[in-house]
Amino acid sequence: MSNSLKYLLVVLVFTIALIVFSCEAPEGNTKTQAVKKDTLIYLNHSDSAKYVGISTCKLCHQDIYNTFIKTGMGKSFDLASKEKSAANYHTSIVHDKIGNFYYKAFWLNDSLQFLEYRLQGKDTIFKRQETVDFIVGSGQHTNSHIQSENGYLNQMPMTFYTQKQKWDLPPGFENGNNSRFMRKIGLECMSCHNNYPDFVLGSENKFKSVPEGINCERCHGPGSMHVEERRTGSKIDTSKYIDYSIVNPAKLSVDAQFDICQRCHLQGNTILKEGKSFYDFKPGMKLSDYMTVFLPKYKHADDEFIMASHADRLKQSQCFIASASSATETTSNKLKPYKDAMTCVTCHNPHVSVRETNPNVFNDACNSCHIRGIENPSTSLKVTGKIGSKLICNKKGITKISNCVSCHMPKSGSIDIPHVTVHDHYIRKPMTKKDKAGIKEFIGLYAINEKQPSSIIKAKAYLNQFEKFENKLYYLDSAAFYLKDKTANDLKINFEPLIQLNFNKNDFNKIVIYVNRLSDNYLLSNVLIKKSYSNDDAWTSYRIGEAFYNLGDNQRAINYYKNAVTLAPFGLDFKTKYGAALAAKGLLPNAEKEFIDILKENPKHVSALTNLGYVKLAQGQVMEAEKLYFKALALDPDYEALLLNVAGLYAYKKEFKKSELYLSQLLKRNPNNKQAKQALTQIKGLN
Repeated sequence: MSNSLKYLLVVLVFTIALIVFSCEAPEGNTKTQAVKKDTLIYLNHSDSAKYVGISTCKLCHQDIYNTFIKTGMGKSFDLASKEKSAANYHTSIVHDKIGNFYYKAFWLNDSLQFLEYRLQGKDTIFKRQETVDFIVGSGQHTNSHIQSENGYLNQMPMTFYTQKQKWDLPPGFENGNNSRFMRKIGLECMSCHNNYPDFVLGSENKFKSVPEGINCERCHGPGSMHVEERRTGSKIDTSKYIDYSIVNPAKLSVDAQFDICQRCHLQGNTILKEGKSFYDFKPGMKLSDYMTVFLPKYKHADDEFIMASHADRLKQSQCFIASASSATETTSNKLKPYKDAMTCVTCHNPHVSVRETNPNVFNDACNSCHIRGIENPSTSLKVTGKIGSKLICNKKGITKISNCVSCHMPKSGSIDIPHVTVHDHYIRKPMTKKDKAGIKEFIGLYAINEKQPSSIIKAKAYLNQFEKFENKLYYLDSAAFYLKDKTANDLKINFEPLIQLNFNKNDFNKIVIYVNRLSDNYLLSNVLIKKSYSNDDAWTSYRIGEAFYNLGDNQRAINYYKNAVTLAPFGLDFKTKYGAALAAKGLLPNAEKEFIDILKENPKHVSALTNLGYVKLAQGQVMEAEKLYFKALALDPDYEALLLNVAGLYAYKKEFKKSELYLSQLLKRNPNNKQAKQALTQIKGLN
């Protein structure tokens, strides 16, 4: 079996009210001023605060809106349209040599299409055409592409790299990892590349709706209370006071301001705190109360960085370290404490596109400290003068005119995104060959936004690193170091990551031992009972189900698969495994219902099509099985379980040559498939 998304008057009055009461109104009595600044209690942190959307913000802040929509954030996500696309379609063919698929992007009227095809000589032996629904990225670096199938979002297998005007496979699709049209786009991805979407609880990648780009409220928090206060006539002089109905990042502490940027510009291995989701953090809150972000650290790899690691790299800079030490408790009580330290907004105006920012702005930021003689004590570089926007730098007797950024924040390729160059935000002396010398050596995972994460958070980070980033066994060894299991209390505290650890080690017997120590009844009635956006309990149930299934205990596997489906009813892969276990136990009508339900949700779910075909064949419905198999083959000609099933179908029909053909096709793709080898031997014996 196979394995496997409100009248016109009211509106007019409301609009006028918004225009009349601006944020910079004269000082007056207002409930928001009654809040002490040092408490940092923002009214829009309340659960009753609602997001109002950028169109509402625009009514009072038109000038800011006009520039913001041209920024990378403002252009981060939208429907696929010719206006949104930054791509060149004259040379849009990409060849995945390992998977042997070709891809071509083209417009069919106003619809962006991706054609996937395979050639044999000059003949096209397979093709699949799909519609692009969304484009991700501002086009400054890339455009990536997303398809929606009944709300289930998946990344598509072509990305346009703007700087090189080149189409290629998306990051992570290379080197034999082409997931074609099946890479799930979940809440974690969408919550950084876009404004907050309406995600379906109990799914991995299904959305009721998605916004069209990052908007004001991602950095300022929900706007409903701010709008209501202005509408009802509340006034506050924001040049003297903080308006606590909305977050102004410029008036936050240095750390709190950084946390807003770090929410997305600290890309890495993110571990949510217990009971938290990617929805929960709001501007002005402490990020580490909601999530901890890890990155792997290496010796002799200081020049390597990932695309969205700006905050991490900046914080390693002596410029940042020296300025941060000057931001004392006294200075941080100022209205705009960030001015006492170096933060992201020292150089970047988040309301203005980098493309429309005069380059002198960045040198001027350097001058603001270095011309005053606040130099990095660790460098021999001395600022001796100024010519226009240029600095004259003397180093070892050599004088040259230079642009600060070009030398001290050089452009380089990130290690995770191909065909892209970006400024390294680790500000320092230019690296020499000697600086880069040495063998790259893994040190460990480092928590970027939290000094002392708990042992269980560390363990989860190593497990996540193994599953999502690098399939290296030493990550599992490191996870095991932090997880105790000797006592019943140890097991209860660490149960979820212990199951995950041993699942990744394929140690199914150890999983069963843990389950037996606590009992099925206890786990299914008291432990694995919570629905969440991250589906943690559903995943643990699924992993336990897999352990029992692989050890031949189908009934206990069914119990845990069923629990996973109950907790995550839109987790289609969970339903697939549940249905497969039901079929293996001979409960074909029950299995059939599960596969039909999956295909109602996503008609292109190849595994469900394959499994339903098997059930139909087992019920003697040969023509129905064949239709389902060929519908699946039109989507994925290389799915091994499908090819085995098709071979089985033709063997059932005693069409052994056709059966042999599909088995040979499978073995050509994967010569190590034992089932296919055995089946081929048997089929040849029948010819």
